[in-house]
Amino acid sequence: MRFRTEIEPATGSFEISADTPVALVGSCFADEIGRLLARDGVPATAGIMGPLFNPLSIKKFLDRNGRPYTPGDLTLHEGVWHCLDWANRYQHTDPDTLLESVNADFSRLSEALTSAQCIIITFGNTKVYETPLGIAGNCHKLPAGMFASRRLTLEEIVDAWTGIDFGHRNVILTLSPVRYTENGLAESTLAKATLRVAIDRICSRNGWDYFPAFEILNDDLRDYRFYASDLKHPSDTAIEYVYQHFCETYMSRATRETLKEHRKASLTAAHHPILHS
Repeated sequence: MRFRTEIEPATGSFEISADTPVALVGSCFADEIGRLLARDGVPATAGIMGPLFNPLSIKKFLDRNGRPYTPGDLTLHEGVWHCLDWANRYQHTDPDTLLESVNADFSRLSEALTSAQCIIITFGNTKVYETPLGIAGNCHKLPAGMFASRRLTLEEIVDAWTGIDFGHRNVILTLSPVRYTENGLAESTLAKATLRVAIDRICSRNGWDYFPAFEILNDDLRDYRFYASDLKHPSDTAIEYVYQHFCETYMSRATRETLKEHRKASLTAAHHPILHS
């Protein structure tokens, strides 16, 4: 008898080698996959400026095309300047200091995206918060009255992402399996369904790949023991399982062995014996 529906790794439309530069942007799930790729020796860049959860905030980053931030891109609240495009840490009482920090990290992220041969983008949610400067990537725990919240439509997501040209670089879209329960499970399910349909249309129109991280966790594993204690994020075991599927989809057996050996060597180098002779 079988007690779960296992998803067999597919064959990707291209291969990632041990020395393929990879850039990952999007939700915190992209950061997790990026962390494991880097751990295993792949030149992967993720998490420089924190996660972006909605598709239009990710697109807003791409549309800047490396253009530095200026004072007009900042928001002032009670004597503190904020760059709401990025994580909560990008705030400071001095705007020049904040801009220096934002632009230094933004330059690194932009360069990583430009030099990447493979780009992995993860959509997380359809809920957005708008300000006079546009959609915020992060609300920095500012008063709710400063934002107008709404839900992205399927059409505007697809329209925003259709026709993007990354040149010769390969692109993978994924749907984050993280459950956004703040507004209830029904709202989370609706958001994931909207994003899944949007991703299917975008991949079809742009010729990109879809990697089924969402389905692996929700249909293959399908058990709360594969979630962290908050019951929203995947556990470390689940993340490793999804990562294994990813490697089997996009890497040859020889490449996977190379990554395995690098991981072993790194663990050995990091090991410090308790007892010394």
